[in-house]
Amino acid sequence: MSTFLDTIKNRAKQNKKKIVLPESMDRRTFEAAATVLKEDIADIIIIGTPEEVAKNSEGLDISKATIINPFTYEKTEEYLNLFVELRKSKGLTYEEAKAQALGDYMYYACLMVKAGDADGVVSGACHSTANTLRPSLQIIKTKPGVKLVSAFFVMVVPDCEYGANGTFIFADSGLEQNPDPEKLAAIASCSAESFELLAQSEAIVAMLSHSTKGSAKHADVDKVVEATRICKENNPGLKVDGELQLDAAIVPDVGSSKAPDSDVAGKANVLVFPDLDAGNIGYKLVQRLAKAEAYGPITQGIAMPINDLSRGCSAEDIVGVVAITCVQAQANN
Repeated sequence: MSTFLDTIKNRAKQNKKKIVLPESMDRRTFEAAATVLKEDIADIIIIGTPEEVAKNSEGLDISKATIINPFTYEKTEEYLNLFVELRKSKGLTYEEAKAQALGDYMYYACLMVKAGDADGVVSGACHSTANTLRPSLQIIKTKPGVKLVSAFFVMVVPDCEYGANGTFIFADSGLEQNPDPEKLAAIASCSAESFELLAQSEAIVAMLSHSTKGSAKHADVDKVVEATRICKENNPGLKVDGELQLDAAIVPDVGSSKAPDSDVAGKANVLVFPDLDAGNIGYKLVQRLAKAEAYGPITQGIAMPINDLSRGCSAEDIVGVVAITCVQAQANN
């Protein structure tokens, strides 16, 4: 296990948070919960019926978890009324709210967070990203002043001298398909904030492209140049530069050769990809070929931490994302 995750777990333990796991239909949820509870990383709430819990937790010690059956829980009525109130402008009826919240536990989990009864949610082991994020955007909404919700992976590359001792953020590698310059700039500034929270090091942000400082001409390059300009304007204290090729961004001698006047080239630890194709392919290449640990997709920009999982995740991956969610929740205090 990386020292990055050790550190995150230790930080989570200092001020334990209540994290909801709504996917009681999946065995990995209970395996992860058992580990989190054993290591005392977080207080775990699992949403499910007694039948679902018994079937999928067999042989695992989840005795310290809070199990909530939404069909009988004393606060369900309160949550449903809250849901109706939040969505009244959309015409949501009580019957519709009940069908949604009891038919999809992700809605119920978000209502618990909104009501102040939990601090964050981790879901997505058997739900799509859209089905994880839609309830959170409807119920919890974006952080004040944040233009969009985006997603990143924390990449921890073994035996790597680049980045922050091999630790990077790759963004957006999970959500925003083809961001325009304003969105790309917002992704960069949010990712820098996330890096500083999680890695506890100064963010050095590279806006990636197939071009370095005008070496190629294309509308795709222009987009990255404009995003860099906007990000610098909006975040005058942030170390951010672009457009940079990947090697110029992280390899010191290449950076000093290709972009000698840059204070980012060769030192970057936050890599902002020009679109979702590049970001998603990039993180999976590094995960598989460099045997990097990949934590995410972690969302940023939602008012409370609601994190997605890859559907191919292991129980160990869920434990890591729960710990990260706790640290994000601590920052909301």
